[in-house]
Amino acid sequence: MKLKGYFVEDIPRRKFLELSLKGGAAIAATPSLMMQLLSCRGPSPGIAKLKIDPEILNKTLRKALEKGGEFADVYLENRISRRILMEESKFKSALFGISQGAGVRVMSGDKTGFAYTDEITEEKLARAAEVASFIARGAKAVSPVDVQEAKKESFIKVKLPLEKVADEKRLDVMKRANQAALGYDPRIKMASISYYDEIRARTVANSEGLLLSDELPLLFFIVQTLGVSENTRHMGRERLSRHSGYEMFDEVTPEEVAQTCARESIAMLDAKDAPAGIMDVVMQNGWGGVLVHEAVGHPLEGDIIAREIGVFTGKLGKKVASDVFTMVDDGTLPNFRGTTNFDDEGTQMKRNVLIKDGVLVKYMTDILSAKQLKMERTGNGRRESFRYIPIPRMTNTFIEKGKDKPEDILASTKSGLYVQSLSGGSVNPITGMFNFTCREAYLIENGKKTTPVSGATLIGNCMDIISNIDAVGDDLAFGPGICGKGQMAEVSAGQPTVRIRGINVGGSRARR
Repeated sequence: MKLKGYFVEDIPRRKFLELSLKGGAAIAATPSLMMQLLSCRGPSPGIAKLKIDPEILNKTLRKALEKGGEFADVYLENRISRRILMEESKFKSALFGISQGAGVRVMSGDKTGFAYTDEITEEKLARAAEVASFIARGAKAVSPVDVQEAKKESFIKVKLPLEKVADEKRLDVMKRANQAALGYDPRIKMASISYYDEIRARTVANSEGLLLSDELPLLFFIVQTLGVSENTRHMGRERLSRHSGYEMFDEVTPEEVAQTCARESIAMLDAKDAPAGIMDVVMQNGWGGVLVHEAVGHPLEGDIIAREIGVFTGKLGKKVASDVFTMVDDGTLPNFRGTTNFDDEGTQMKRNVLIKDGVLVKYMTDILSAKQLKMERTGNGRRESFRYIPIPRMTNTFIEKGKDKPEDILASTKSGLYVQSLSGGSVNPITGMFNFTCREAYLIENGKKTTPVSGATLIGNCMDIISNIDAVGDDLAFGPGICGKGQMAEVSAGQPTVRIRGINVGGSRARR
């Protein structure tokens, strides 16, 4: 049996454009048509609000449960987006996307019926409910409770709504980033700027009587730079993403993003071949948290545990990591990329401590896995769009900050590898084996960060890694990414500076 791994990445440009075309309608523009496209003003193009008669939702839920089932829900979505690409100091394309539809789900024991429609009408919803009901038929039917509109706490505050931002401002932040990147160093020979924003309106209704609606703004800004020297070249990458209004670019400027990216491209031009072997690894704070996202987070998702195939199955309440290791998934961090007001099943987002002081205390669940495991709903039921059923997914996952000073962690490490940035990685959630590619890394010699190295990979087992963390800094930071598990989800991964004793590092030369 082939086991499909999960992955998270900081998404290169080609993948960014590939994902941008999934679902809905899109229009591509040549540079000469850029302003005409972006200046188009149809009926409220930046507003994605959904309005539907609650009685239609009640009828849909009754239809969904008429052949049996204990739970049913309806998920409606309207998504309006813009994508712009700048390369070679020219605007190469613009995409305006519209995607709308609804999914109907019926749960009957461990069996799930699901159908979706691209049209939100009473007739189409009834047909989707009929199909979902047929798939899940057979169990005793539960009578649905009529929906009542509810409110949940909001974790996303907006100062400058995206629908009120002039399109010239979108182009301006890209120009500023492009100029800052190319002006950083003459060895920067190319810059690519990808801009994306969307407003996603959601409505969730279920047979327990819940009715929730909200709108989620999202910005994703990616800068890539190519540094070139006589013998080498290196592609740097930096991302900025939040569920936020346009004030994101006031808090972190496009120039800062571009210069951070260009710095990496230049620094790695002097890289030597990475050594291979077992060595101590110090990981800088921030996006390095993708390691625990992959190696620890996925095996802690409830669907894996319910199937009793993950490495953490049966370990609740047991010691699984070192005393200094605490891991959290928190969907309430204000305006973070992985934050929403409630998950895609209507469960309130919350802070979930998964491993505390080395002891496993909680799994991440959606409605189905919470029922199967007889545990609480943790707010981790997420879906890529209305075309997918919700499954347990991470939100903002991180190693909690510790008490060590980052400079002391480095100084007390005689030799090893200092990992400043990871490109991403993959994990087998059943065995816990993972691998990660280091995009920016340096040798540690006598407690100091020295020579940059290329081609390093981190290979290991999640249980060994979290047991071998012996120092955790007080400098928690985060990075945004896209997580793949059969469907995509926006996430943040974070960590303070940490040290892992004795990890297997793959490289292209023997360690001296």
